[in-house]
Amino acid sequence: MRAALLLLAACTLQAQNSTKPGRFHVEHPTLLNLGFEWLIEGDENRNAMVEVRFRKAGTMAWRPALPLLRLGGERPHRDRESMSYTVPHGFAGSILNLEPATRYECELTLRDPDGITGQALQKVTVATRSEPRPYPGGRVLHVYPADHEGPKLEPSFIGFKAAYYGEGRGDWTAVRMTKAQPGDTILIHAGLYRPDRLNYVDPLSAPFTGYWPLTLKGTAEKPITIKGAGDGEAIFDGAGNHKLFDVQATHHHIFEGLTFRNTEVALFAGDKEVMGAVGLTVRNCRFEDIGAGVWTENADSRDFLITDNLFLGREDQMRLIGWNQAGSRAAGIYPSHQLRSFFAVKVYGPGHIIAHNAIAYFHDGICISTYGPPDADPERRASSIDIYNNDIHLSNDDFVESDGGAHNIRIFGNRGVNAAHNGYSAQPLFGGPVYFYRNIAYNIPGGGAFKLSASPAGIIAYHNTMIAEQAARETYSNAHFRNNLFLGRDQPGKGIMTWAFGSPQFSSDYNGFRPNRNVAKQYSWLAPPAKDWQEFATLAELRHATGQETHGIEVDYDIFESLLAPDLKRRYHVYHAMDLNFRLKPGSTAVDAGQLLPTVNDGFTGKAPDLGALEAGQPEPHYGPRWLNWKPFYR
Repeated sequence: MRAALLLLAACTLQAQNSTKPGRFHVEHPTLLNLGFEWLIEGDENRNAMVEVRFRKAGTMAWRPALPLLRLGGERPHRDRESMSYTVPHGFAGSILNLEPATRYECELTLRDPDGITGQALQKVTVATRSEPRPYPGGRVLHVYPADHEGPKLEPSFIGFKAAYYGEGRGDWTAVRMTKAQPGDTILIHAGLYRPDRLNYVDPLSAPFTGYWPLTLKGTAEKPITIKGAGDGEAIFDGAGNHKLFDVQATHHHIFEGLTFRNTEVALFAGDKEVMGAVGLTVRNCRFEDIGAGVWTENADSRDFLITDNLFLGREDQMRLIGWNQAGSRAAGIYPSHQLRSFFAVKVYGPGHIIAHNAIAYFHDGICISTYGPPDADPERRASSIDIYNNDIHLSNDDFVESDGGAHNIRIFGNRGVNAAHNGYSAQPLFGGPVYFYRNIAYNIPGGGAFKLSASPAGIIAYHNTMIAEQAARETYSNAHFRNNLFLGRDQPGKGIMTWAFGSPQFSSDYNGFRPNRNVAKQYSWLAPPAKDWQEFATLAELRHATGQETHGIEVDYDIFESLLAPDLKRRYHVYHAMDLNFRLKPGSTAVDAGQLLPTVNDGFTGKAPDLGALEAGQPEPHYGPRWLNWKPFYR
């Protein structure tokens, strides 16, 4: 009898530890990346894994990708908002750094030494996206300002509304009898388009509100394009209104080569639980004197492309103050909680791309909406979002926030200089992974490298150069650090690195740390099953006690060709990226000191990948708009 009971218990345990595959979901492709989610049951001992390989369709050679991240059971939460969420069990992850408009064959293999019940292999062919372009076979409609003099190209219209919806002023603005059609291109000729909301028969047709609500539906093949004509600057000026364009009901619109200014919200693309835009493209535009640039909070918004734009907010350009930086209000520098510019871009929903933008003088640079727990429907949550190669200057809070993201948030190749509080944020993340890789952060006097608050889960940090400490003690789960550089700024009483793991799933190795001078305890450690903090003076002590950072090293600023720490005595000082050199010095201890990470650093030079964001001997990324060419002073 006893033997039978033991056998039954062993079989039950085996069943609980074996894995049963569930729903497999291919996320919205982006230009450069593919994302996957795979739900499971079982695997209570968490020793299952998903291996990934891929190849271009029609080719022979397979390439390995990073394995999917095992998720499940983590609890992002924040009590103040009564918010709590338990991450479902499964896997999620991305194939990174692909080519646009290319079909890939992908194989994902689930393995578990305790056994698998069900389909263990997923084979899919998925194409990365291509950039939306104006439809070459559509009509071309020409828009001119009311004060235009001289010849016009036909068909011509006074003001944008007349071309988009048809003629109609005053009470007749809602008639809309001659709407633009899918595939049309509306060319906005040079001039100033400033609606007069107090003029009942204003020729720009925005009485009382001073903005244009757009509702038409283009298609992926035939978008509706609203584009500068190329004969001079075409300026939409809100005259201080709340918003310029409400595009939350639109499908597949392209805004290109335009200037938006003097408004609180330039392009509003979705209210939470109301409606959201689909396939919005904003490219090569200029935003200035605005409170927010492009903004959606709606889960049905999807597949935005926001690239190569210049966003200029209203925050102080000469001092880095911070919305809540200690002493600033007492000193009379920032006397209230007043925000003049909130963010350049904020999105929610799947499939968004925010790349190659230059952003300055906002509270935050780029944000995912702090939306709360994600919808069960994978088509209605913040997943498969790419934020890369943006150049962010002077944020009074953070550079980039992944807050509210669910799965496969990819934040890479960004450069941030001057943030009052934190560099890159996950507050919270609902399972992940969020990939923070090859990002740069410099001059963050009020906080640290990463803001990992509200118990986020699923953090992957690879190859970042952080001229900042990681000192916050709020716990986070399922986090993994590789090939990063954390360089201290000699903050009094602050160590260089804090690991605050809230779950047994964690790892940290091959990172480089520059300790702060005159600080006794440089490394702080908390990880289950321990409930108390451990403090270490050296990396060797931490390695011996925890088994982590077996390949980690301590570095100093001499690893760079020419870079100094920000001067902590100049509290509000503003630095400029063109003055800063983040390139590694050949032969320094950070060169060839990293771990190989498939699809992240395959193209390394030398014996092994380097630490930090920039590989020695390789060209730097182009940060910001590709039409904006600047030369750093250090060359």
